[in-house]
Order: sequence, then C-alpha cells, then structure tokens
Amino acid sequence: MRFFLHPQASEELEQAIQFYQLQQAGLEKRFIEAVEDSINRVCRNPLIYRKIDESARKCRLLHFPYAIVFRVASERIEIIAVMHLRREPDYWKSRK
Repeated sequence: MRFFLHPQASEELEQAIQFYQLQQAGLEKRFIEAVEDSINRVCRNPLIYRKIDESARKCRLLHFPYAIVFRVASERIEIIAVMHLRREPDYWKSRK
C-alpha cells in the first residue's frame, strides 16, 4: 500500500531528525531507519494498529519516543503526524 506524508508530519519528521543529529553522531540515521520501519509495517498491515480516534491509528517507533499517526484512506495510508509520545497528545486532531 502507498503512503502520503502530511506536510506538517513532514515538518515534524525533519525537526526530529535535526534534533537527533545534534544529540549524537549517527543517531539521526537510526531514527530515520525506525521511521521507515514503522511506515513499512503500517503499509503492510494497517488495521492491526490501535485506533486512537474515529479514523486514526498509531504505530509506535522502535527505540524512540515517537509514533506514526495515520489514517487508512481508500488505497493509501495518510500519515498525519510524527508524534513525540511525551508531548501534547491530541495536537494533530485538527489536521485534514
């Protein structure tokens, strides 16, 4: 299944990559790999992930305090947030 990255989710992803890049050499690469792994898992079987809203689901990243928040739309996955798990939990709900 294909996926679409919401512009604000893309922005969140870039900010997280920059943060990890400043923390430790190579850590941003491990973060990117964790994001790619989560997206691949979601695309393979999106309905196994827990619903957190009427239409949204959440897939946690391995080894990082982030999750991919997504919706299943006809023939694609819409990633609406790359959410830090210890910050405002519902900030993404206004995204269309």
